[in-house]
Amino acid sequence: MLDSFLTFINQHTPDLEQQPTLLAVSGGVDSVVLAHLFHSLGLTAGIAHCNFGLRGEESDGDEAFVRELSARYNFPFFVTKPDVKNFAKSTSISTQMAARELRYRWFEKVRQESGYIWIATAHHANDSLETLLLNVARGTGLAGLTGIAPVNGHLIRPLLLSSRAEISRYAAENGIQWREDRTNETDDYYRNKIRHHVIPVLAELNPSLESTFNVSSERLRAANALLEAHLQRWKAQIVREEAGTIRIPIAGLLSEAEPAYRLWFILQDFGFQYGQLRNIVASLEGISGKRFFSPTHALLVDRDHILLKASSQTSDPEVLTIEEPGVTFHWQGAKISLRVLPAGSPPHFDNATIAVDINCITFPLTLRKWQQGDIFQPFGMGGKRKKVSDLLIDNKVDLFEKEKTAVLLNGDGEIIWVLGLRADERFRITEATSNILEITLNG
Repeated sequence: MLDSFLTFINQHTPDLEQQPTLLAVSGGVDSVVLAHLFHSLGLTAGIAHCNFGLRGEESDGDEAFVRELSARYNFPFFVTKPDVKNFAKSTSISTQMAARELRYRWFEKVRQESGYIWIATAHHANDSLETLLLNVARGTGLAGLTGIAPVNGHLIRPLLLSSRAEISRYAAENGIQWREDRTNETDDYYRNKIRHHVIPVLAELNPSLESTFNVSSERLRAANALLEAHLQRWKAQIVREEAGTIRIPIAGLLSEAEPAYRLWFILQDFGFQYGQLRNIVASLEGISGKRFFSPTHALLVDRDHILLKASSQTSDPEVLTIEEPGVTFHWQGAKISLRVLPAGSPPHFDNATIAVDINCITFPLTLRKWQQGDIFQPFGMGGKRKKVSDLLIDNKVDLFEKEKTAVLLNGDGEIIWVLGLRADERFRITEATSNILEITLNG
């Protein structure tokens, strides 16, 4: 355990003895062991603790424990109590993601204000493996197969070469006490399900799973770095920007191997999904003039070039294609979010949010303005059909709002939702529903 910690330092932060480090300590065994190692080796450190208050008295007990630990080690102590629930609601993200965002934002603030060089978290080899498996389950590229990065800017993970079992053994051998988070024992989160049910099966196939993964992760990280370096050189040679428009020569793209992946590499920061890029490449040898849209940018297939402009420089798209869930789009000044929830999650319904059976959904979805002749089966009307125009009249929607009203179409062309007004009965949640697609409109 100590050897793995020192190996990490030698490989990634050889000057750590002269570089003050802010330790992220929750009170769990991993972060408490991290603090013990820094103290035992006489390294300069401070301790930062986030009390999100999500577990009531247990959260306050964690804070008190970490505060006492800091005093015992003579480490400066920093604590924050952010309103994670309100932040999650205002940003339309899960509580777990909101806590992560607030935590790292605050760590960086403390680092800068208090003169620390590094922020150290207690992620270990099992965490990294779980991250890889989550990425695979959700869909990923080569970078997603590398697990957690050992160093990311000012963030380091000194326990990444150690397994969860090694950390627990070190804690027992050194009489270290820690706090237990009961939520880690449940299957409420996807990561916990992987930890409790997937990892044990893989460990049966390979008892040295963590060490094998560490070696594989290092090789994949190296391969990804080499690929990115090659593509960066190619991109610098082929891509030009003129007056706010990015220009990509079609002939130069199609003459290379894997043009869809190369185009994704160029456009990955502009909100385009990989499925869209396959469609774009397929259109390049056809008639010019086709347009494609991301939440932030518009792409035009011209005669000889692919042209890309920010959406602020273009008119709103007439049609928006949504290739997959788990994304957020902007439409007519509003924000539309799609996320997948397990069937056990309590669905939320109002004019701005619908929850539908994802097994009834066929991607890609299409978002467009409503048209005369549009018909759907309004939720709660027992399968009766109704014209969208009649729905607008019944709801006394004025002319200006009518012009902005949009419909979300399933892959088969059927209306899923008249945005902000009524969902379709055919996509409702039933007892047989295994997963829910929640669609939220903000603005």
